[in-house]
Amino acid sequence: MSVVTRIARSRAAQESLGFLGASYLRLVRRTNRFSLDPPQAYDWLSPLRPFIIAMWHGQHLMVPFVRRPQDRAATMVSRSVDGGLNTAVLERLGVRVMRGSGARRSSDVWAKGGIQALRGCLKALDDGESVAFSADVPKVSRRCGEGIVLLARLSGRPVVPTAVVTSRYLQFDSWDRASLGLPFGRGVMAFGEPITVPRDLDPAGLEAARLRIETDLNAVHARAFAQVGRVDPVHGRKEPRAR
Repeated sequence: MSVVTRIARSRAAQESLGFLGASYLRLVRRTNRFSLDPPQAYDWLSPLRPFIIAMWHGQHLMVPFVRRPQDRAATMVSRSVDGGLNTAVLERLGVRVMRGSGARRSSDVWAKGGIQALRGCLKALDDGESVAFSADVPKVSRRCGEGIVLLARLSGRPVVPTAVVTSRYLQFDSWDRASLGLPFGRGVMAFGEPITVPRDLDPAGLEAARLRIETDLNAVHARAFAQVGRVDPVHGRKEPRAR
């Protein structure tokens, strides 16, 4: 293990970077003029709690801000070095973290802590915490995996497609096409219609639910970006909606 990796894994380094990361995201939140889509979103979201906040991995950085002070929320984060940094940021933003992630190969799920984290998500929902969940197949951007469908099926809780975007951002050439919001612009917190996954669905029904989550997540991101006069950086240029 290199010296840089050992430093990056240290608790002190991750806590320091977590403080800086959380402080920066709060700055972005404060200096952007955010609106809700739909405008009365919390009026119909509150009775749904606890629910599953579906998000795309590359657009997840600002999602913690959909949590109001009175709302309890948890999420699962990988056991990687990057996951340690994300954990330090999220905890400072008031989100409880469970370590673990899914895997493209079923044989790797246990080693990555995916089973344990899924059980933690089920317990969190049962205890009244909403759960933010990255819907992507691991390392495959914008393709919904089976994990979020399984969580919705086993918990009985609705999935709410969610997008939090800003008009000014940095775009990275990473596997998840991550965006980092910048200060002094406009922002939108957008929500799609809740999606339920009945426990007794057959394989065809489960695949239909997976496709609906994927389609609705892309649609809510396209809608959010259009409202700030931008286009979804992953799915190409579209004419923004007039404001």
